[in-house]
Amino acid sequence: RIIGSYFVHQQGEKRRHSRSYGEYFQRSCWAKEPIEMGRLFLNRSFGRLSVTNYMTRNILKLAAVPSVFGLVSMSLSVKDPGDFKEYSTEGLDLSYTVPLEDDIGPSDISINNFADTGSSFAGFKEALGFKESRNDYSVINKFGYMGKYQFGRSTLSLLGIHDTEAFLANPVLQEKAFIANTSRNKWVLRKDIKRFAGKKMNGILVTESGILAAAHLGGPGSVKRYLRSGGIDGFRDAFGTSLKSYMTKFGGYDTSFIEANHYPKIEI
Repeated sequence: RIIGSYFVHQQGEKRRHSRSYGEYFQRSCWAKEPIEMGRLFLNRSFGRLSVTNYMTRNILKLAAVPSVFGLVSMSLSVKDPGDFKEYSTEGLDLSYTVPLEDDIGPSDISINNFADTGSSFAGFKEALGFKESRNDYSVINKFGYMGKYQFGRSTLSLLGIHDTEAFLANPVLQEKAFIANTSRNKWVLRKDIKRFAGKKMNGILVTESGILAAAHLGGPGSVKRYLRSGGIDGFRDAFGTSLKSYMTKFGGYDTSFIEANHYPKIEI
């Protein structure tokens, strides 16, 4: 009936009123042109759907235009990130090598770890202090040695210092203690310094500053035995550090500032 009604509508008002829907459907649709009528109906129906789809696609395209325009505008409005040429590493030497501990001399330590004091006595004590504690006045190691120069309690007692807490809290006192102890070691080793300084032993040049540094590590008695045995009787501390390594590392400094004194006094 639906197909017949649709066909009657297309043939005009006269034919629609002159015949009933059922009669026209029976005579014209099914009796005369059933296949053609079905095709006509389907073509027109799908034609309307195609038009609808086409219009929908066009509307979506038009709706997308403002979004695209907005994105383009935003991309054009981004600020210039700036010129990074000033951060360029071009032409810089970025190849670094780290020397082994035995390859580091006194001058290397003074340059890399604190202000360059050269081969002066200030350079000597700063280099030694850095080796002992990294110049930390408040540190105490696991064996009880304390301060920047890692003094033991027995050595401090010889220098007249008994209050270790006050000693750790007083950097000036620690510097005075170092000078007093070095002065005492120089007096104990005065003959050995005169005899061996400037000579070679175990492949190293013996110097006054190297002898005094070794005495700070192992005591003047150990240094005497080392020098007088021709370098055979070697001392090592609890960490395995040898007298030879200290004589090598701290050789060549000017320690003439220190006066040999058997009983140095510390003004507190």
